[in-house]
Amino acid sequence: MIFKSPYPDVDIPNIPLTQFLLARIQHYGDKPALIDGPSGRTITYTQLAGAIQLVAASLSQRGFGKGDVLAIYSPNVPEYAVAFHAVSLTGGTVTTVNPLSTADELAHQLNDSGAKYLLTISLFLENAQTAAANCGVTEIFTFDPADGATPFATLLQSDGRLPDSAINPATDVVVMPYSSGTTGLPKGVMLTHRNIVANMTQCEGIPNFDMVSQQDTIMGILPFYHIYGMVVIMNMSLAQGATIVTMPRFDLPQFLELVQKHKVTRVNLVPPILLALAKHPLIDQYDLSSLVELASGAAPLGEELAEAVVQRLGCNVIQGYGLTETSPVTHVCPNFPGMIKRAAVGPAIANTETMVVSVETGEPVGHNQNGEIWIRGPQVMKGYLNNPDATAATVDEAGWLHTGDIGYVDDDGYFYIVDRLKELIKYKGFQVAPAELEGLLLTHPAIADAAVIPSPDEEAGEVPKAFIVLKPGVMATADDIMAWMAERVAPHKKIRRLDFVDQVPKSLSGKILRRVLVDQERAAAH
Repeated sequence: MIFKSPYPDVDIPNIPLTQFLLARIQHYGDKPALIDGPSGRTITYTQLAGAIQLVAASLSQRGFGKGDVLAIYSPNVPEYAVAFHAVSLTGGTVTTVNPLSTADELAHQLNDSGAKYLLTISLFLENAQTAAANCGVTEIFTFDPADGATPFATLLQSDGRLPDSAINPATDVVVMPYSSGTTGLPKGVMLTHRNIVANMTQCEGIPNFDMVSQQDTIMGILPFYHIYGMVVIMNMSLAQGATIVTMPRFDLPQFLELVQKHKVTRVNLVPPILLALAKHPLIDQYDLSSLVELASGAAPLGEELAEAVVQRLGCNVIQGYGLTETSPVTHVCPNFPGMIKRAAVGPAIANTETMVVSVETGEPVGHNQNGEIWIRGPQVMKGYLNNPDATAATVDEAGWLHTGDIGYVDDDGYFYIVDRLKELIKYKGFQVAPAELEGLLLTHPAIADAAVIPSPDEEAGEVPKAFIVLKPGVMATADDIMAWMAERVAPHKKIRRLDFVDQVPKSLSGKILRRVLVDQERAAAH
């Protein structure tokens, strides 16, 4: 059966993303839009709108426009929003890159996305130059001045005149974050202007949800390159006139200091940070009484942990659910008193349909039965870049996106996520594809075969664990192999546990049976 959203459908404006945003923010004037947490540097709403226009005009005058891609390889800084929306205004596409990516990982994304420009910070310039050397990147910009790159500030020196780019919101791709999807290596997720505008409008259409408002100060701690930080924090908060305090990376003392200093009211988090808020002794040294609500996403949050945070901080804690492929929000728990279920991700948001499909039979199931979550709505991606097979495997002909997550819906229409059909590892909310790590491990001179699975971890949620078959007569220690991998991948992809085995279980077709290893791992833990 199809579970429709309990909320009435909303009208989705047929306008490009940045026009949608600029129409909203013109009312907020000199109110701070973005504050750089470490330095206090502030961009007001008037400055934000003006800077977007100036940078867009500069890019356009350089010949950048529809069909062109600019990659942002940077931690959270206030100017991230300027760059993102300037590209959007030209009709171009932003591809957002994890700032912890290695030069090789960055090069893969630059090549795959066809990026023309690369925007980074001085700290990452060497990596950026190495990656760009073998790609089609024609110019590198840096947010802060650096030798060998064009300062981003030079893009503010323009007349602000911009030709009409004739954006088609329904088909033109505004942003292309990379996701491993349900399986395999990272792929460019093509999200249109309409996808993002739809998701923002859908979330505003929840009647029993006290949403972010002009009175709120938001902590921009989740990375803007990730769909959660990009849409839920950066775009939705700005559209509502809130103030965002940005942090380049999570540091608990600095986080607590900024909450106290700026009287932060709402924070979007992932479960590992909530764990620190529940247990760390440092929490008691700060005044966090301004906090109204913490929203958790990107990985399942246990009811006990959520309740522990509520009791300690005296603020509300709710969960939501979504994917990069759904722009991202599909479900959110109501936050009105008496309607909150801490373990639930809530009902589907407006204009969204959900099915729960039996993994065994492929047939839809009813209430309180586990199955794969399927989603249909205007926020579902256009597809994966240059990958029609992966697109077809994820979004079927009827428009249903097969999430690869296992869950159920209770009698009140609240959804719960309980497991993953897909084999992605969720390390502190970040996706790690086992296939990518296995491919790299197989290039190690001592390794004959390898498999990687998620291993449960209290702090991170899951960590990558490798099962290694050594070549006959070759010696290597677990520490050797883990150190070797650490030099070649971003920190969240590191192998953190390793067992040596005689063989890796495989199907007759040669596919690694990771589920067998996962079951063995769970059995050993009990």
